[in-house]
Amino acid sequence: MKPFVSGTYKKIHSGEDSEYTSFFPAHVNRPFVVQDQSTIMLLEEATRLLGELNAYSRLVPDIDYFIQMHVKSEAVSSSRIEGTRTEIDEALLPEEEIDPERRDDWREVRNYITAMNWSVEELARLPVSARLMKDAHARLLTGVRGKHKKPGEIRTSQNWIGGSSIRTAHFVPPPHEAIGELLSDWEKCWHNASLNIPILIKIAIMHYQFETIHPFLDGNGRIGRLMITLQLMERKFLMKPVLYISDYFEEHRQSYYDLLDRVRQQNKLEDWVRFFLEGVVMTSTKGKQKFENIIILREHYEQKISTLGRKVPRAKQLLIYLFSQPIISVKDASKAIDVSFRTAGELVTDLTHLGILQEKTGYSRNRLFEMKDYVALFRK
Repeated sequence: MKPFVSGTYKKIHSGEDSEYTSFFPAHVNRPFVVQDQSTIMLLEEATRLLGELNAYSRLVPDIDYFIQMHVKSEAVSSSRIEGTRTEIDEALLPEEEIDPERRDDWREVRNYITAMNWSVEELARLPVSARLMKDAHARLLTGVRGKHKKPGEIRTSQNWIGGSSIRTAHFVPPPHEAIGELLSDWEKCWHNASLNIPILIKIAIMHYQFETIHPFLDGNGRIGRLMITLQLMERKFLMKPVLYISDYFEEHRQSYYDLLDRVRQQNKLEDWVRFFLEGVVMTSTKGKQKFENIIILREHYEQKISTLGRKVPRAKQLLIYLFSQPIISVKDASKAIDVSFRTAGELVTDLTHLGILQEKTGYSRNRLFEMKDYVALFRK
């Protein structure tokens, strides 16, 4: 992608005898031309595999139940990049079951789930925009550790990444006075249909630019990664949020950060674009395999349930619910399928005897039951 200049570093005077270096990214609402043939071939592969993944999301029955596990998995991985320690099993539990020392992490993951679900629904009314990202940001940070860092508001002070002070920081984004113009350019680029840039490449550029602008005091990484899913859905590359690319970014965390830095420091935009496309390839491939495994597991479960006689309809109803919430109590089951506590208890017992559910607490009361083989598909 030549010629490409990512921006400029400028000295900022912040007071008497005090200065630091901040990066001002160049505008991106402009044409980009891919010159490397290998990038074009990688783009073709990524587009093909993403299309196949999207096809699964359209063909699998009761897909909205399965989608919730994909959203939770993305929330766990995206939050883990920022240092949380919540695992998928914990993300499925109620707060009272979480170790008090880990509840802050758990709440951040649950907020990400809330922000993602709300944003996907809001796409029907609002395009990908600064307004959408601000509303998602408000839901991401409300009531958690970042609650004092202006949830839903663009920053009005300088932030930085790494280092004990701004002068020793690893990276200092542009000052807050520049954010309005930069975000406006970001929006214009995304919605500029006259730019002949393949959508996956444009999303890669958009993610780099968003992370470089760093418009919020906290939560920029999570909002930036959430935007990838929303952009794919807005352009109809995905009908449902089934690509959780944060898993790839988390697995290659150092490369993720290094390649974003390389764009700023060496103008190596195409290196970042290739990394992003490789992530789409790997994540789409894993996503397809997961759907195939889910289909096989569902058929296996339904064969087992078919032995329950007159209880089969209710058992199938509970099974479908379990695909979105695979750790439940009898009380949860009762509410989910609108049956009495006693009937729900009998169904949970039946599914436990069939090996579909497994009691995981060891308690005699307030027990929780897990669809263990299904949850295992979403573990790293």
